[in-house]
This record gives sequence, structure tokens and C-alpha cells, in this order.
Amino acid sequence: MMKKALIFQGGWDGHQPAELSQRFAAALNQKGIDACISDSLDCLDDAESLRAFDLIVPCWTMGQLTREREKNLCAAIAAGTGLGGIHGTMGDAFRGSIDYEWMVGGRFVAHPHVGDYIVNVIQPDHPLTVDLPPRFPYTSEQYYMQMDPGVNVLLDTEYDLGTGTVAMPVAWTKRWGSGRVFYSALGHVPAEFDAHPEVWAFTIRGLCWAAR
Repeated sequence: MMKKALIFQGGWDGHQPAELSQRFAAALNQKGIDACISDSLDCLDDAESLRAFDLIVPCWTMGQLTREREKNLCAAIAAGTGLGGIHGTMGDAFRGSIDYEWMVGGRFVAHPHVGDYIVNVIQPDHPLTVDLPPRFPYTSEQYYMQMDPGVNVLLDTEYDLGTGTVAMPVAWTKRWGSGRVFYSALGHVPAEFDAHPEVWAFTIRGLCWAAR
């Protein structure tokens, strides 16, 4: 039986959620996951229907979740549906929805640096990172995030704060109840994946890994 994915898109348009959603849907379909796209958060109103999906992919920067929608989404992941996404469309969605942010494993704070930086592979033997070079250059917003210390970090970057350098997680996995969660801070706009096809492949592997 084919797996099913729900992608919901909207919010701030700067991350091009409509184009990103179409790319995700096409890639997931190629991997044997039947993906549908919702242009509204109304798709989060039915708790039972959410639990029928094997994967949910938020493509929604900022915006607001009602408490009931947040509860339905978190409950679906806890029951075994996977959650996966990238950059601001998952890590900067629904500011102040604490359970959602906890489920994701981190939340966007700022990007003082925009430009060139280096991404480090922390777990080169992990199935999701096997095709990535140990270190690779990337050009984009370098996300600084508040983190759940319990996440399983796959990629990080050295963030120069002016008063010292810290290792900032870039991509990770975690569990939320019975559900798998995958997040990557890479991918400010879809065109970045054309410049970094290896990052696109990593992202799609992560989404497929998260699927039930």
C-alpha cells in the first residue's frame, strides 16, 4: 500500500512555499509516497485524518496555530505519523506554539550572518548523510537557533558570534512519541537546491526516513 504525505503551504511568501511544496510533492511521489498539498491550515482541524498520513511536511513560515490545531498535529506525530521539513518553513513556523517547537526540536532566533559558511557532517556513517562530503561550503542565511538538547545532530556549523565561536546544529532527527522527526535549516529558497543537489538529496532522504 502506497504511503501518504500531507504538505501544507502558506504563511510568509519569502520562502516560496508554493514552489517548495510542489518540489517536495514531486520528489516524494518519485519515492513512492503519494503527496497531497493543502493551501490552508484547515487540514489540521481533523485529528483522525491527520493520523492517517505517514508523513506531514510543513511549508509555512511564521503564522499562527490555534491550540486545537497544534494539539491535533502534535498528537498525530506522537501516534506514529512522521514530521519533516526545512529552514523557516518548519523551524520558523508558528512562533510561540511551544509544543510544536518542542516537537520540531529547535526554533529560529536570527541569522546575523548571510553569505558563505561551512557545514560539517557530524555523523558520516548515518544513512541520511552517507552521500555528503565531510565538510561542504554553503551560501545562504546561517541560522542561529534555540535547541532541544535531546536532538540527534547530523550536521552543524561554526557560528562566529563576535565574542566566540559555537557549534550550531544545522540538521537533526528526533522522536516525538512514536513519530520520527527530521529537520534541516538549509534551503532558504528552492533555487539553493539547484546549486546544492547533494543537499536536496539529503533532504528528501530525511523526509522519507521520517515517514511511518
